[in-house]
Amino acid sequence: MAANSVYDIRDPRFSALLIGSADLEELYSGCRWAEGPVWFNDGQHLLWSDIPNQRMLRWVEGGGVSVFRSPSNFTNGNTRDRQGRLVSCEHGSRRVTRTEIDGSITVLADSHQGKRLNSPNDVVVRSDGSIWFSDPSYGILSDYEGYKSKQEQQHRNVYRLDPATGSVTALVSDFLQPNGLAFSPDETLLYVADSGASHKQDAARHIRVFDVVEGRRLENGRVFCTIDNGIPDGFRLDTDGNLWTSAGDGVHCFSPEGELLGKIKVPQTVSNLTFGGPRRNRLFITATKSLYSIYVAATGVQAP
Repeated sequence: MAANSVYDIRDPRFSALLIGSADLEELYSGCRWAEGPVWFNDGQHLLWSDIPNQRMLRWVEGGGVSVFRSPSNFTNGNTRDRQGRLVSCEHGSRRVTRTEIDGSITVLADSHQGKRLNSPNDVVVRSDGSIWFSDPSYGILSDYEGYKSKQEQQHRNVYRLDPATGSVTALVSDFLQPNGLAFSPDETLLYVADSGASHKQDAARHIRVFDVVEGRRLENGRVFCTIDNGIPDGFRLDTDGNLWTSAGDGVHCFSPEGELLGKIKVPQTVSNLTFGGPRRNRLFITATKSLYSIYVAATGVQAP
């Protein structure tokens, strides 16, 4: 692989996941805090959130950037369900919603045990249709990314929403600030970031991994990896089980065993990322004010 100053290779295996001649491209700048990228392969476009600016943006290859939704209720994380519908976490309304094909919005979850959620942050959908989301308190800490409010939940949980009944179950309650989450390619594992060090300097800066039991419970939680620069936020996995995560100095790539393989250096603090493009080999990166992309030799896990 040709030398490229954007790469920090810590393990020879990382070279096989990269395109040496690929450039890091800045596709858009002008956000206050870019987050939640989600790729629509059927429409060949990317949606992402600009949380403080109360909007969601759409990027189309050759067509530039347009506003998809404004106001957005301070939407943060986004994904798609198995029918291809947009599923979003809204800080402002403290809920998880689904955008129907006709554009109408369905509320999927806004409370647990009779109390309002904190501020749903990131979300993934399993192949059985269940929706799993994190619920830290970032959206109620101030009026910048939501509305400053009292926390009603005792904990900051990771939840599972049952597709048949709509019931919401708290699965893990010992995170300081649960954030990004993603399944392994075979869905036997769930990875969850703890970004609590954003407001508590001595807090953990790690991603934990759990065994998924019978598609509805999490067991055997353990630390998968620790971030050495900044904090872990959003992340995705490739088809070989490597985990690509946001960090303070770019995108960090870890092997399935939790070994740091290397980094893609980005000029701004990275918040999230997703695989996209027709072959799912283009990494789209949200980083503070900008949207970046870079082609890689890895393939992202299949998405609707």
